[in-house]
Amino acid sequence: MHHPLFLLLVLLLPGTWADPEGSPIGSFTVRLLQISTFQNTSSVDTEGLGLLEDIELGALDKRTWNIHFYQPWVRPALPRSDWDTIENMIKIYLQKFSHLINDGASERDVPYPFVVQCVAGCELYPNRTSRAFAYVGYNGQDFLSYDVDLGKWILYEDTDLARYVQATLQNYTAFSELVQVLFNDTCVDDMELLLQYGKAALARREPPVATVFARAPGPAQLLLVCRVTGFYPRPISALPSSPFIPKPR
Repeated sequence: MHHPLFLLLVLLLPGTWADPEGSPIGSFTVRLLQISTFQNTSSVDTEGLGLLEDIELGALDKRTWNIHFYQPWVRPALPRSDWDTIENMIKIYLQKFSHLINDGASERDVPYPFVVQCVAGCELYPNRTSRAFAYVGYNGQDFLSYDVDLGKWILYEDTDLARYVQATLQNYTAFSELVQVLFNDTCVDDMELLLQYGKAALARREPPVATVFARAPGPAQLLLVCRVTGFYPRPISALPSSPFIPKPR
């Protein structure tokens, strides 16, 4: 069963969640997901989850912001000093992130509560090149994306709030540096270690479980709805067919 944060980000950020078009076979992606719910100026609830493809690597403790590992092979994949560095960088980032968002909400009279979602990570290609990415969502809508190559934040919608946040983040070099360090400089080496240690998990095969529901949209029609779950790897295809089957008379 997927972590609730994973499912929520799939629903809230449909435009940014999809895999890049034209990604070559054999590429792998690591994503760090963040949902921060700002109840008021002094209360923020942050959840975080790390994914290698669909495999949940670990999550943040909401109280301490320490990393809890979900797979036994994740911690041995990287030296303890690397994990300590990553954990400390995440804590510093989250603390500054909360102050930055609250300051912006106060400056622009943004009503509480509101939700900020972030997706950041990198994709490693078979030729050992990589692509880093970062997206920000606001109340379930695509808001901003970060162009790592240009070092600029790109607007999804041209609003006063979006332009203000864009300008603020453009001057907030700590976030940009975090993305550059974690996902541009260390993506290849760290991902290759994770792929080595997690080889068995990535190579697993889970058959799909199909459930068929029948509905009657009209007196002479029968709608069959097929729900397929539990399969791995994720790519799946189906033959096109008409969902409406005439009822037997």
